[in-house]
Amino acid sequence: MNLSNLLTDYGISQAPPGHKHHRPGWVNMACPFCEGSAGFHLGYSLQDNYFRCWRCGWKNRIQAISKLCGVTQTEAQSVLHKYQGRATQAERGLDTPPSLPKTPFALPSGVGPLLPHHKQYLKGRNFSPGQLETEWGLLSTGPVSTLDQAQYKHRVLAPIHWEGEMVSFQARDVSGKSPLKYKACLKSRELIHHKRILYGKEENWHGFGIVVEGITDVWRFGGLACAVFGINYIPAQVKLLAQIFTEVVVVFDEEPQAQAQAGKLVNELRFRGVRARQETIPGDPGGMLQQEADEFVKEITLRRSNGRLW
Repeated sequence: MNLSNLLTDYGISQAPPGHKHHRPGWVNMACPFCEGSAGFHLGYSLQDNYFRCWRCGWKNRIQAISKLCGVTQTEAQSVLHKYQGRATQAERGLDTPPSLPKTPFALPSGVGPLLPHHKQYLKGRNFSPGQLETEWGLLSTGPVSTLDQAQYKHRVLAPIHWEGEMVSFQARDVSGKSPLKYKACLKSRELIHHKRILYGKEENWHGFGIVVEGITDVWRFGGLACAVFGINYIPAQVKLLAQIFTEVVVVFDEEPQAQAQAGKLVNELRFRGVRARQETIPGDPGGMLQQEADEFVKEITLRRSNGRLW
């Protein structure tokens, strides 16, 4: 099965190389069957074509695909048929060129302004819903929301723009019931695959930037920030960062794997001639209080202007 294509098309993250759950011959992703922390415990054997969670055991392929993709088991059979085939180069860890969209870009059905429970979710994370709507164009989905075969119900939807055009989106679950916290636009619908660009406000990037993991980190740090959509960045994003910035500070979550990836990104940017350094904060940037985040950005900016950052 061409699992790598399936995961990309449905916006499902997998354990990156170097992660404790990444191992040769397997693709690991968050287990939608596990209670508590989903981790990257659900593995798919590329050789033997089966799913097995390291905590809760073997899984039927149809049931696993149904849970992962948020579709019915009948729809999962169609998904399985669509992605049948041998392991692709991407599944073996090789970079592959982007494909052109097969269908026009579209948002999921049922998209509209933020609803009360979406606003409550954002307030619970110490964000101002009104400010995010104004600055980032946030939208929401209700109890029924689909795009082709993918489910997007009960999510805050963040449009992704590039060069002035909406090219994709990422949607964050607010129900607490979905095994997938974040779901991206289907790859077949994206004008540009989101992992080949950056999230943020391009008009504010003038030489110096703060590189973070996700969209909520950008909301917290503001205009100087850009996100690479997770710690598993790709070479195209490194190249883009080096083209846009001459100086960057990389701020990933304090989790060890994220810190290791941040250090790797710093080294790759330095190799390309970018002045780069890694900064560590407790927890993750998106979880900071706004005052704390503002003070952090102010301190970084001051240290840079005084020549004490590097």
